[in-house]
Amino acid sequence: MLVVDGHPLLREAITARLRSMGAGTVHEAASVAEARARAQANGPCDLAILDLGLPDGSGLDLVTELRQLGWNRLVVLASSDDPYAVRSAFQAGAQAYLLKSASPAVVTDGVKRVLDGGVYADPTVAPLLATGTRVPGTDNTPRELSAREVEVLQLVADGQSNKEIGEALNLSALTVKSHLSRIGRKLGTGDRAQMVALAMRAGVIR
Repeated sequence: MLVVDGHPLLREAITARLRSMGAGTVHEAASVAEARARAQANGPCDLAILDLGLPDGSGLDLVTELRQLGWNRLVVLASSDDPYAVRSAFQAGAQAYLLKSASPAVVTDGVKRVLDGGVYADPTVAPLLATGTRVPGTDNTPRELSAREVEVLQLVADGQSNKEIGEALNLSALTVKSHLSRIGRKLGTGDRAQMVALAMRAGVIR
């Protein structure tokens, strides 16, 4: 198993918890660079537990990289219960999202669920996922946006054009336009700035 966290005490505590659950070899890394080196040296492990806020980069990028390298069981252990962070972790390929404030029992439950091939969200953040893609439209009625529509809106918020969004998501500019039309119908506005403002207010994008 692999544990990636910048805080030595927390890393040791997680390692000890995994060993008490019967883990064999547990590799540790304190940064994105160290984690990459460990991943290359040891290949896909049974499980990786990663912090999102690492000293030299984003744990989210690391989740995506490990996923592409064939790591199928990835658990995020983070201090943030921000709905955007939770959704982003799952969209990047994580199977579980646990809070650092979680009890040892919750951490054990999450790890066991992922090792059994399941998905787990810390009980504190689970309700956020249920409402996380709902954006009140101009009439204040909550509308459900798909994960792809949220991705498109985030890139709009980042100031990207339809062509740039298409390149980033491997879509044609026409498909991006149809996504934006659908979002516009759901939210009751065709104005890009207003769509972004509504989604930001709902915490769906940042």
